[in-house]
Amino acid sequence: MGDYIVKNCTLLNNDNVDIEIRDGHIDSLVRAGDGDWESYGENRRFDAAGRLVSPPLTEPHTHIFNALSEGRPNKNQEGTLEQAWRTGALNRQGKTKEAVKTRARRVISWFATYGVTRVRTHLSISETEANLYTSAEAMLEIREEFDGLVELQLVGLPAKGFARDDELYDQLETMIEMGIDVVGGWPHREDTREKGVDHVYAGLELAERYGLPVDFHIDETDDPNSRYTEVLASKSKELGIGDRVTASHTTAMHSYPNAYADKLIRLLAESGISVVTNPLSNCVLQGRYDDYPRRRGHTRIDELEAAGVTVAVGQDDISDSANPYGDGDPLKMLFHFAHFAHKNRLDDAKDLWRMLTYSNAEVYGLDPNEYGLSEGNEGSLVVYDAETPFDAIRTIAPRTLVLSYGEPLAKTDRTSTVFYNEDDSVDFSREI
Repeated sequence: MGDYIVKNCTLLNNDNVDIEIRDGHIDSLVRAGDGDWESYGENRRFDAAGRLVSPPLTEPHTHIFNALSEGRPNKNQEGTLEQAWRTGALNRQGKTKEAVKTRARRVISWFATYGVTRVRTHLSISETEANLYTSAEAMLEIREEFDGLVELQLVGLPAKGFARDDELYDQLETMIEMGIDVVGGWPHREDTREKGVDHVYAGLELAERYGLPVDFHIDETDDPNSRYTEVLASKSKELGIGDRVTASHTTAMHSYPNAYADKLIRLLAESGISVVTNPLSNCVLQGRYDDYPRRRGHTRIDELEAAGVTVAVGQDDISDSANPYGDGDPLKMLFHFAHFAHKNRLDDAKDLWRMLTYSNAEVYGLDPNEYGLSEGNEGSLVVYDAETPFDAIRTIAPRTLVLSYGEPLAKTDRTSTVFYNEDDSVDFSREI
């Protein structure tokens, strides 16, 4: 934790302020120019020059464990989610602990560069993996290694059949006892409806027993008959734990009849469950069995938000068998999401920014009173090479400064020059 000052930065409400950080926490926010600039050392101060500043970003759904694995050695030639599962399991076989850690360090450095200081990442459990606990140990050690810089939440994602197989059930429970933070699940992978329901109940039972949050991959399919989200919501409501439960993907919702979708959305709102949409991966994984028109893989964001459901937005896959693209930049993800989700109007940028910041933080489990740029809160922030959220998304703006508890975590500069007009530097602002 350290001391730092960022002067002349623009908050979301357009106020221009200086932010003073002492001992890793925000000591004061004052009008731009009124901060005590000279009391900070030269390497402990930054002039934002009117650029946008935000709280640190949170990644609510990704798979660091699988990252950078596509084509090493197997490729998902079909492009389907089913093939991604099979290919991913093959590519995970035989990984050493150090191989897992090397890939994790690379991906975490990417997240840090983009202003992400908290990451919820899923760790697949497969009955075919001989090195299951080695991989879990590797990620637990990585979590410790990055403590104080980038915080990790680890989700144990059980294999198909775990609710009725004592060995698979024990694998997940053992991982929880090792230190896994969140109970995961994916009931739609089960062979029958009955087994999927048991999968949901077993996961919730474990979470309730250990007092842990829940984050299920659920109804990640185009099949309108896949309806496990209702089971998750109903049981969570019954147990009174909906505020710590997340339904990730829920892409089948875009194929449900409107009457059923309306019922489900009301149930989600009543239960307190949050939803995470993962636009980059699901827009390429869903619709693979369609001719034309082809469905896009995102849930009913507008209707969910209108009902009061918290909807977060995640990166999901980073160069693995589900999607070979990706580098962890949440602004790239938000840029594409704005287009194919029909959220590209000027006024939509406000909603997108809220999803990226406060909704993602809520899903992660942060206290809304402690997240944000307010006096007393953690001295972590992101400065963008843009003046507004719209322009940050439009230009996928570099993060010119990332602070974590008052310590510089990353800096990025983008300098472009055209040589046909007296070597003019290029300004990507929309202002003319």
